[in-house]
Amino acid sequence: MHAPRHFLQFKDFTLAEFEYLFERTRWIKERFKRYEKYWPLEDRTLVMIFEKASTRTRLSFEAGMHQLGGAAIYLNTRDSQLGRGEPVEDAAQVISRMSDAVMIRTFEQGIVERFAGHSRVPVINGLTNEYHPCQILADIYTFIEHRGSIKGRTIAWIGDSNNVCNTWLQAAEVFDFNVHVSTPPGYEVEPERAGLYGTGHYEEFGDPMDAARDADLVTTDVWTSMGFEAENEARRRAFEDWQVDADMMRVAKKEAVFMHCLPAHRGEEVSADVIDGPQSVVWDEAENRLHSQKALLEFLLLGKVES
Repeated sequence: MHAPRHFLQFKDFTLAEFEYLFERTRWIKERFKRYEKYWPLEDRTLVMIFEKASTRTRLSFEAGMHQLGGAAIYLNTRDSQLGRGEPVEDAAQVISRMSDAVMIRTFEQGIVERFAGHSRVPVINGLTNEYHPCQILADIYTFIEHRGSIKGRTIAWIGDSNNVCNTWLQAAEVFDFNVHVSTPPGYEVEPERAGLYGTGHYEEFGDPMDAARDADLVTTDVWTSMGFEAENEARRRAFEDWQVDADMMRVAKKEAVFMHCLPAHRGEEVSADVIDGPQSVVWDEAENRLHSQKALLEFLLLGKVES
């Protein structure tokens, strides 16, 4: 039995594999838009394990699996033995014998790593405290869809150096683009936590306006990520100058786009006129979670396919 491929952090795949995934994403999306049935995963089952709340991750994986002809089963850790202390390793052995793929949205990255280490089937990281690879898969596809190749471009990350930021930094090393990061003092990038090789694809800026200057893409996330709600007030004070607003978009390139993984808080990390404005591609970005994850599931379960 071959060891399964997993997608636990962005650097798990090569540039060539991502380029293949983007070709498949485009092909699958075009079929979807033409209402053409495409069921390569008929009779396959995806188990989705959620320890953290979700809208886009659950919907995109569940709808995507149905659209590929398969089935998706939702498991919340509160409603399963995992939430009552069953070892992750034991759960992996059992769940992977009853399904064809597993997606996990949880807290520590170590949980998905341990699960994958004992799984007979592909495991996908649907979000951890450290990384959010499926989000950046969709984000880069969306950028390419709107602006062409991302190689050599500049991405401005404004705000918290969280799991999404870490994943952008990994992606920069794979795709050879640059990330300008601006965080408030005390919230800087931790290279080891981000899992970087140290190839120098990012630069840190104290002033967010400097980070956004001449950027091809400006992106941000909520000031308080899931699991850090106790820090809400302190973060609100620390981040008040890190809002992506019209002035910030003006110093970026004229054709720059704005992204946000959602949910967004208008008036906090982004102003309403930016997220609802002409440079925003957030709704395409959200939809592309569906199509890029369908390509990911197809690849992990079937390998490369000829269209």
